[in-house]
Amino acid sequence: MTTARDLAIVALDAAAGRSVEQGDLSLALAGAEVLDLMEAGAVVLEGDRIRPGTPSPTGDHLLDEAAAALVRQEPYESVEDWLWRRGRGLSSAYADDFERVGLTARPRGRLIPLRAGRTVPVDSAARRQAEDRWAAGEPVLAALAAAAGLGEKPTEEPTEGPTEGPAEEPAEESAEESEALAGGTAATVLAAVGDAVLELEGVRQRRTIENAAFDNIWRGF
Repeated sequence: MTTARDLAIVALDAAAGRSVEQGDLSLALAGAEVLDLMEAGAVVLEGDRIRPGTPSPTGDHLLDEAAAALVRQEPYESVEDWLWRRGRGLSSAYADDFERVGLTARPRGRLIPLRAGRTVPVDSAARRQAEDRWAAGEPVLAALAAAAGLGEKPTEEPTEGPTEGPAEEPAEESAEESEALAGGTAATVLAAVGDAVLELEGVRQRRTIENAAFDNIWRGF
């Protein structure tokens, strides 16, 4: 499983109790794909530019699709441009793929039509892996989920204050993980995802204001 798939599964589980903005999730998934491609050796990040490597199958359908969509001419594509281009409708693509391969299903019942309702994850090794990674607070997954509105951002520094015995160990481990996250190329991708989500929220707010103003004009007639 990839970080993108783990994030998509976490999002499906979380969606049962909250409203998830599909645009935010799509941007986070596009960022996760960059990190997955980096881990697979399919791309190298040069500053904020995504330089493709030699094409080779990753074994993941959607990740291979992402690799095939990379810009292979210099100066290559920035992470920001990739997020907006690849992210369009990406959350739906993952949801459809999960349903196709049997990782999700639609609730069925006498009052629920077969094609109605939201798909939910079924019990599977993939779901358990994603849940374990989420429960462990893995920094990259946590940061991407936070950007998508699924959880809080990981703590950058351990909480100060008196502790006793073993209670200090988790804080120390968290500090080491956060330091590794901030110091690696993943930080560039995560920062771009955060900026893109903020920009998208700004677009939503402007549209809300414009729609409200339009409605007020009509009420005057």
